[in-house]
Amino acid sequence: MKCNYKELLDCAVSAVKKAGLHALNNSSRRLKTIKTFRHDVKLALDVECQQKAIESILRKFPGHAILGEEGNGSVDPGKTACQWIIDPIDGTVNFFHGLTNWCSSVAVKYRGTVVAGAVYIPVIDELYTAAIDGPPMRNNSTIHVSGISNLADSIIMTGLDKNAGTRTAPLEIFRKISEKTQKARVMGAAAADICQVACGRAEGYYESGIYIWDIAAAGLIVSRAGGKAEILLEQSGNRMSFIASNGKIHSALRKLVPHRRAR
Repeated sequence: MKCNYKELLDCAVSAVKKAGLHALNNSSRRLKTIKTFRHDVKLALDVECQQKAIESILRKFPGHAILGEEGNGSVDPGKTACQWIIDPIDGTVNFFHGLTNWCSSVAVKYRGTVVAGAVYIPVIDELYTAAIDGPPMRNNSTIHVSGISNLADSIIMTGLDKNAGTRTAPLEIFRKISEKTQKARVMGAAAADICQVACGRAEGYYESGIYIWDIAAAGLIVSRAGGKAEILLEQSGNRMSFIASNGKIHSALRKLVPHRRAR
């Protein structure tokens, strides 16, 4: 079976825009929760936006499998070469509080490799896209990572995961990054943050505990933009420790962050 990456990317764009615009157009309903956690929240719009994306994908590719943050689709992944990975609202807590740094993300794997992906930030109407055989784009303009090669001159985006799964406490990781870089930033939407690295606005991203739907599309985009994306630790439940960079500061940043599991 020959894979048409352009077709897959076009479908990813359609799906991610349907998810993102549904959230934006219904932001007045952002306080309608399904479940609340100590440091997170699950919204009715999370489920609705994922369904919008799934409907868009299955309309074009009815036999493809779905892996979404809000649950899987009905197709057995073992019966198809393609699996779609959806984060309907990345940065849900930001969205819930009315902050603007949130996005939607859709990627597709072909035989286990991410081959196309799109990240959409609806509030500022920024669409990031890439296919494995083409240039990375922001709103139809080619993007590239920054040329900064010194960690001390870099901005590093990160998170403060409460269940890091590593030996080092999250605040200690943040302190180490802050001391060695120009600035460390916690913005709260991983896919959007990684896309800032892809377009040269930041030099790196690190998260000690993150999910595949947060990084699938953005990881491909930053790689196609000349950077590097790397899974440092595989964890259970589609979770991992992850780093992305412009490539030039990758080794230096990698040395700052933990690589071993907590015991």
